[in-house]
Amino acid sequence: MKDFLTWPFRILGFWAWYAKEFTVANVAVIKDVVTVGNDATPSIVRLECLSFTEGFYTLLAALITITPGTLVVGAGDTTSKGVRVMYVHALYYTDIDELRSDLREMEERMLKGLMLRPKLNKEATL
Repeated sequence: MKDFLTWPFRILGFWAWYAKEFTVANVAVIKDVVTVGNDATPSIVRLECLSFTEGFYTLLAALITITPGTLVVGAGDTTSKGVRVMYVHALYYTDIDELRSDLREMEERMLKGLMLRPKLNKEATL
């Protein structure tokens, strides 16, 4: 019952957090475009996803792709442990572990915010 009562607030909380992250990413890209020089440090990371369903996997890929400075460039096969994999390109990360950690935070917030009863795939590694 608690999950059902908190669900609308978790949805609003996630979208508010995502709007903030989206705004911060836009500012970083705009700053790089209008200033002299280039701050981009492109990298690609392999991300093992926590989602069990294709719908949430697809939503995560869409959220990553519409966030300025990031793009899902490929979806890998499911691992032998049942973990879905995607490959993400990012422009403004010098530390791949930090990128992977930020992507994991986005996915956890998305799943915990949008699922009525959040269930995460614990087999996924960072």
